Amino acid sequence: MSTPVKLAVIYYSSTGFSAEIAKEIADTAEKAGAEVRVRKVAELAPAEAIASNEAWAAHVAASADIAEATADDIEWADAVVFGTPTRFGNVASQLKQFLDTLGGLWAQGRLADKVYSGFVTTATQHGGQESTLLALYNSIHHFGGLIVSPGYTDAVKFADGNPYGTSHVDAQGNNPINDTTRDAARHQAQRVVRIAAALKAGLSA
Repeated sequence: MSTPVKLAVIYYSSTGFSAEIAKEIADTAEKAGAEVRVRKVAELAPAEAIASNEAWAAHVAASADIAEATADDIEWADAVVFGTPTRFGNVASQLKQFLDTLGGLWAQGRLADKVYSGFVTTATQHGGQESTLLALYNSIHHFGGLIVSPGYTDAVKFADGNPYGTSHVDAQGNNPINDTTRDAARHQAQRVVRIAAALKAGLSA
């Protein structure tokens, strides 16, 4: 593409599942011609809580070199994909706190007219995948953003089964990211880049 789509993949991940999906989306988007920033949001949990969970502590150490998201990453982007584990059927507080810092950009209308999408992980089946993504998308409506959900627009979505965004059941850490999830993430990334490119071209015409 002559003017690459700028995609920000912004996520929270405690034990690494959301981070792995974020990487799959970022890699696919780059292959589709996008310029990509991958950013984690700041951790809010106390050190003792992290240290009490071996997988959590390991992921914090492994992801130490990934830059933290700032409002500039949103302003820079043509499209944003947010990722979060569910917390009681809702967006994790770490990602929600980041969203709540965007009021300045919102007040200036600088969150509007961008493409947004989301993905989620849960510990259990029916553990809040759909409600978490719908809750996330409430913020996008307030931004004036354009939600590009994957829908059932490809055969892989009938395997993944979630039209709102890529989702994965990690079974308390016992179910690694599988081909079904990866295929869904790739389709979502390709769709986001394609629609964002069309929107960008149309707005600049």
